[in-house]
Amino acid sequence: MNLKKFLIVTLMGLGFSQNALAERVQLDKVVATVNDGVVLQSEVDKIIARVKQQAKEQNTELPSDNTLRIQAIDRLVDQSLLLQLAERMGLEISDAQLDQTLANIASEQSASIADLRKTIEATGESFQAYREEIRNEITVGQVRRANVDRRIYISPREIANLQEILEQQTGQSEEYNIGHILIKIPSKASPEELESSRERANKVIEFLNDGKEFKRIAIASSGGAKALDGGQLGWMSANEMPSLFAEAVKGQKKDAIIGPLRSGAGFHILKVQDIRGRQVVETTEVRSRHILIKPSIILSEEKARSMLADFAKDLRAGKADFAELAKEHSEDPGSALKGGEYDWTDPTTYVPTFRDTLLSLEKDEISEPFRSTFGWHIVQLLDKRIADKTDIAKKNRAHGILYNRKFKEESYRWMNEMREQANIDVFPSE
Repeated sequence: MNLKKFLIVTLMGLGFSQNALAERVQLDKVVATVNDGVVLQSEVDKIIARVKQQAKEQNTELPSDNTLRIQAIDRLVDQSLLLQLAERMGLEISDAQLDQTLANIASEQSASIADLRKTIEATGESFQAYREEIRNEITVGQVRRANVDRRIYISPREIANLQEILEQQTGQSEEYNIGHILIKIPSKASPEELESSRERANKVIEFLNDGKEFKRIAIASSGGAKALDGGQLGWMSANEMPSLFAEAVKGQKKDAIIGPLRSGAGFHILKVQDIRGRQVVETTEVRSRHILIKPSIILSEEKARSMLADFAKDLRAGKADFAELAKEHSEDPGSALKGGEYDWTDPTTYVPTFRDTLLSLEKDEISEPFRSTFGWHIVQLLDKRIADKTDIAKKNRAHGILYNRKFKEESYRWMNEMREQANIDVFPSE
């Protein structure tokens, strides 16, 4: 039984009278069930409070609390489904991996973890609860990627065709900052339901053309994944968008309202919030070598970190040879036999923690042990250069664009399939 449900059932069965129980503990209310899991009122309230705080900071007007409640529950239902799947997959995020992610978050704000803790606690929230939210976000992201990746196939012909298009460009392309509202169409919708959704979409466009704030309308009306973020999809080139969107935004000007665009999911309304050009530049490449130790049932996280700390100490003191240590101990089969060495590589192809650590080093410097999704590493920067890799960069970019487009489309389909196969009950508010 899910832990939340177990606690609720246990407390209800303790035999207290209703008044006595109320004096001892304020039970959290279940607002939805998701298979054997639950969504609690406190979780919904937390999301709504954050949305309201963000809206206040951005001076954004919000819809009713009931609308916010529906959007918050929708997000929590998806999260519950993915966390349940993670449990079935045996996927766990270790404390060490979580601490590394928190350090990266703090670093992006030019702060330490201690500073991050103070910032979180200053808002009245528990830092421990914040840690667990980040753990859940990492888990959800890994589950989604693991299951959606296997549904994506990109053929060499697709890459070649898109690469030809990119090569015809002059080196500068357009990116669009897109706002998105989805008016959903019910599964197996009747003609009347279809027409009702169309009318709602037209009404949304009418509101937007009358100057109503896009974010507020998105929060109130959208059924898309980014609804609670005001429908903000961020910056994308036309090639990175779903094909339906890409055709619609071509040639549009800033502030253009587009739609409704019909898809299997419903009616889409887009706003071109801004447009910018992008110049392709030379690529920084690095040559490096590393040693990877993977924690296991036999080898703890701390032992793996400690081993690498000892290796780094011996290497800096000249008491050990990096290549020999890598051949003997590294668990990266792609580099271990080469003494841990990677040839010239664009560092952006590495996972963020590896990339950021590598780029922070001086030539020949050896890092402290750090955690990535693969395990514990030490890495040495052997050299850095600026290279003209136009052909390879275009090929990689073409693949990345196709992957991102297909990932968005397949992720939406996969999540819908998950919902259709689940037992979900949302209880009306009192």
